[in-house]
Amino acid sequence: MSTTEVDSKDATANAKVTTLDTKLEIVVIPVSDIDRAKEFYGRLGWRLDADYDNGADFRVIQFTPPGSGCSVIFGKNVTAAAPGSAQGLYLIVSDIEAARKELLGRNVAISEAFHDAGSVYAGPDPPYLFGRLRVSGPDPEHRSYRTFASFSDPDGNGWLLQEITTRLPGRIDSAATSFSSASDLASALKRAEAAHGEHEKRTGQRDENWPEWYAAHMVAEQSSGELPE
Repeated sequence: MSTTEVDSKDATANAKVTTLDTKLEIVVIPVSDIDRAKEFYGRLGWRLDADYDNGADFRVIQFTPPGSGCSVIFGKNVTAAAPGSAQGLYLIVSDIEAARKELLGRNVAISEAFHDAGSVYAGPDPPYLFGRLRVSGPDPEHRSYRTFASFSDPDGNGWLLQEITTRLPGRIDSAATSFSSASDLASALKRAEAAHGEHEKRTGQRDENWPEWYAAHMVAEQSSGELPE
C-alpha cells in the first residue's frame, strides 16, 4: 500500500477549485442517558440549540460549543454506535490553560496540559493522539497543534482540547481575518503585544504606528503569512 502526501500548496490550490461550500456542521455522539448528557454538555457552557422529543421513539438534542460552526447531537435512536465509542473529538482553543481553567471552574474533570512525544514512538496512550505517548506539560517550544488536554463525558466519549495560535498554510483564507470569540481576539492581541515589544527592543525606539503593526501581525498569524519584524 502506498501513501500520497499533499503539501500545503496543493491543499490551497484544491481549495480554490471548489466553488460550492460543503460545511461540516453536525457530529453525532452516542450516549446512554440523554438527560445526564444534556446536563453535562450544558455545564460546559455550550449553547443548547434544540431538544426535540416526538413522545415515542425519537429524541434529539443539539449543542454548539462557543464560537464553533459545528454542533453535536445525541439522543434516542439517533445513532447505532455504542455509548462512549466516540473518541478523538477535537476542540480547538487559542489558550489551553485559559480553557482548562474555565472547565475546572465548571466542575469538569480535565487532564493537565500535555504534548506528544512524536510519531516515532508507539506508546500506551490512545491512538487518536499522534505518537501515542503523552508527555506532561505544554509543548516546550509552544508550537501550534502540539499542546493538548483531555476530558470525557459521563459515557466516556473522549474530547481533546488542542491549542492552535497559528494555522498551517491553506487552512485560513488569506483574504479574510476573523475571530470566533472575544477571548480569541484578546489572545491574539496579547501575542501581538508581546511580539511588538520585541520589535521595539530591536529598533530601540517607540513605534508610533503600533496599531498598524498589531493589525499586520494578527492577519499574518491567522493566514500563516510572514510576520512583521
